Parts: sequence; C-alpha cells; structure tokens
Amino acid sequence: MATGDAERERLRSLAVLERSLRDRGVRYAAGVDEAGRGALAGPVVAAAVILPDDALIPGLDDSKRLTPAKRDTLYGVITSMATAIGVGRSEAVVIDTVNIRRANLLAMKEAVEALAPAPGHLLIDGIDTIDWQGPQTTVVGGDARSLCIAAASVIAKVTRDRIMIACDPDYPEYGFARHKGYGTAAHLAALEIHGPSDVHRRSFLRKRRRIATA
Repeated sequence: MATGDAERERLRSLAVLERSLRDRGVRYAAGVDEAGRGALAGPVVAAAVILPDDALIPGLDDSKRLTPAKRDTLYGVITSMATAIGVGRSEAVVIDTVNIRRANLLAMKEAVEALAPAPGHLLIDGIDTIDWQGPQTTVVGGDARSLCIAAASVIAKVTRDRIMIACDPDYPEYGFARHKGYGTAAHLAALEIHGPSDVHRRSFLRKRRRIATA
C-alpha cells in the first residue's frame, strides 16, 4: 500500500515515544490499551503490541476514530507484521468482584505477560500502571499519541467486538452483535424486558437503578 508524504509524517509523529525509547537502548517497547471499559455486558479486553522498528501502517489511528471495516483491515495488517501481540480479558464476574479499574489492570497484565519476546518498556494508555516489574510509562490519550498504543487499541477493540458477536446467538434477545454490550436505547429496552444475562455486569446495572438486577 502506497504511503503519501503527509501520512508518512503523521505516522512518524505517532512514533516519537517509541523512537525516544530506542534511543535510550530499549529494544522492545510495547503499547498497551483496552476496549470495553464502559460497556454494560461482556469482558474488558486488553492488548499489548510490540511493533518492528520504523513500522509504517497506513491509516493506523485511535480505534475510536476508525470505522469497523477499517479496524478489521488494520487488525489483519497488525497481526501479520507485529513483533509480538498479547491479549488479556477480565469477564463480567471479575469486573463485578474487583471493580472495573482493577479488572482492566488485570487484563492489561495478562496481555503483557503473553508477549514473546518480553517487552523492555511499556507505554500504557491512561493514568494507571500495572503490576509488572519492568519500566512503564502512562500516556493520557496514548492511542492518539503512540503508534504501538494505537495498534493495541485496534487489536483490543476488534477482539472484543468479535467476542460480543460470538455471544449473540446465545443471547439473541439483547442484540450484542449490534451494540457490543454498550448501553444503547435498544439494549436498555431489552434489559427492561428480559433482565440481565450471565454476561452482564451487575455492578454496572445497579448504577442504572431503573434496571432490575435480581
């Protein structure tokens, strides 16, 4: 795929953090991000991605800025060229037990520990570090500021969307394939009629007091 000068420059600007780490002798910098933190159902999914030095992936951006079709295309590109990819997940029951923040950090840790080779430094989207012994840097808005975090955001989002689509035949009354567990009007209406399923986050639903959680 041809890459124009403007796109090449945009991608180079996204890789400033990674180049800085390489200049300091870090061989493998991993970007870490999650998907599904705000959903009412399904797991929170985290991904960790190590990209080759000077990787160019035209169109790569924060997954929230991309269409589903573009995310699917980039997912294939990233998985074919990445040095390493790790994925972790925390199910609804874990989220209800330990809270979403901790569940998210557990999923991120699982994703990082699945990387081979092991990373030399983590670039984590957000403000929280994880329980990991190596060096790590938090990056607010990191999926728009780091190439490897943007790659992780795509892997996490596509993986989670596919999980929710796979849930749809087992729970057809909720429409998971359409909204992926987020609180759309149709999803809330289905909850009013049917109540929560096994994959719903009851701790989230309790915050919406009009939805029964029994």
